[in-house]
Amino acid sequence: MTAPSTPLRDRVDCLVVGGGPVGLLSAVLLGQAGLRVAVVERQPRRYPLPRACTIDHEALRVLQAAGLMADHADLFEPSLGERGGYEFRNGEGELLQAIDWNRASESGWATTNGFHQPDLEAALEARAAATPGVTVHRGVAFQALAQDGDGVAVRVAPTERPGAAVEVSARWLIGADGANSQVRAALGVEVGDSGFEADWLVADYLPRIEEKWTAFATQYCDPAQPATAVNSGPGRRRFEFMRRADMTVAELGEESTAWRLMAPWGVTPETARLERHAVYTFRGRWAHSWQVGNAFLAGDAAHLMPPFLGQGLCSGIRDARALTWRLAMVHRGLAAPSVLDSYGPERVGHVREIIDEAVAAGRVICELDPARAAVRDAEMKRLARDPGFATRRPPHPRLGEPSLTVASGGVEGRLAPQGRVRAADRTGLFDDVVGGGWQLVSRTGDPAAALDPADAAWFREIGGVTADLSCVHDLDGVYARWFVEHGCEAFLARPDFAVFAAGRHEDAARFVVQLRRALTHTPRTLGETR
Repeated sequence: MTAPSTPLRDRVDCLVVGGGPVGLLSAVLLGQAGLRVAVVERQPRRYPLPRACTIDHEALRVLQAAGLMADHADLFEPSLGERGGYEFRNGEGELLQAIDWNRASESGWATTNGFHQPDLEAALEARAAATPGVTVHRGVAFQALAQDGDGVAVRVAPTERPGAAVEVSARWLIGADGANSQVRAALGVEVGDSGFEADWLVADYLPRIEEKWTAFATQYCDPAQPATAVNSGPGRRRFEFMRRADMTVAELGEESTAWRLMAPWGVTPETARLERHAVYTFRGRWAHSWQVGNAFLAGDAAHLMPPFLGQGLCSGIRDARALTWRLAMVHRGLAAPSVLDSYGPERVGHVREIIDEAVAAGRVICELDPARAAVRDAEMKRLARDPGFATRRPPHPRLGEPSLTVASGGVEGRLAPQGRVRAADRTGLFDDVVGGGWQLVSRTGDPAAALDPADAAWFREIGGVTADLSCVHDLDGVYARWFVEHGCEAFLARPDFAVFAAGRHEDAARFVVQLRRALTHTPRTLGETR
């Protein structure tokens, strides 16, 4: 945390409102790109108790890009084992379906991982404090904003002294201030709603004895009491229980209720220490606009989803990466401001698909009518005889449209791979050994050899790297499998790991030409809403 005596600059390149994981990560990524960034957070200190507890491989790759994983990989406990990792069971405990959270991922990290959010926030805040140009100011609240052609003027004040307001001028503003975002309200952005809403008790505990679970996460689709059991990071577990109509929110939130509902699984005051219990209303919502002029939304300020797929924070981390590489390139004069236009459409299209799947899972889990639950169970058991349904993959959406990609037979906008490689005398994950950022990779030759010298120089200037997989050894066959699956020989991936273009090896030079054109075309008129 920035020392209390550190003054808040009156002018920065980017002001981030919200000091949670998404805001802190955004600041770190922008600071590493050379921007002056200030983070303001209304709370005077970090919240010490659990909240988000599941993070996926793609989000860990973003944290790797921010330099966090080298020293903090032990914060995350992977879902391992032969079974799918995520189970749906009925009230009798019978397995209805498994989702393959234990499959090999595209990103070099375990597909699904448990973690303790306060530990992640502490690591991110320490990283922010160590990043030149980044300051974090706790106990400072957002009040208002105004925009003109030069950027955003933001009024902030000490949380405990709202009359002592100051104005900060920034080229850009990121609102990462949570579900009840004041930035979103100040921008006048409306919110879409899935129509799903359910109150759930979330109970976090530390086991005093060794526990044995058949899966990383289990949904108990019991109409008598829908429940979730999930790994929530090293040494921690979580239960979630839906509120039934015969119980008030106040009753659900009582500590005695948490103990009573966990007791059937042997979780009692003698076997566990209750760390936190709180009632949440699970919803599926999204902001209609993620950009208004030079102000942007990210994280829970832009979207909410039921936690049934563990994708809430993962989506916010994707937001941070997708937005910050664009801002960094525009700041350095390497891209036209128009590249910012695709941030909102790409992200909302992606996140809407995840919200829809999470809501669909919620409707299965939250069924309270015994007769309808019996029909559901019979249908899921019937479908479970189909191997393709019995253990299915997690949601894997493409970017929304319009996107900053080139049509490539449906591969564009999907996740590019990262595997372990060996190059010269170095062995490790590709982004660490060869380089992150823009990646031009071919399985059949050197893609750099075909580039026009001017395009090659430009590609290096934007931080692009090239790799010939006949020289950079694909140690576990990750790239070989990916190329076969997608029927191509080469790809150009963006800094947020989305495929910009893919095709034949001979197409590599064209990919770079198309990228240069996409990044540098005529900018839009400032002030439009997207």
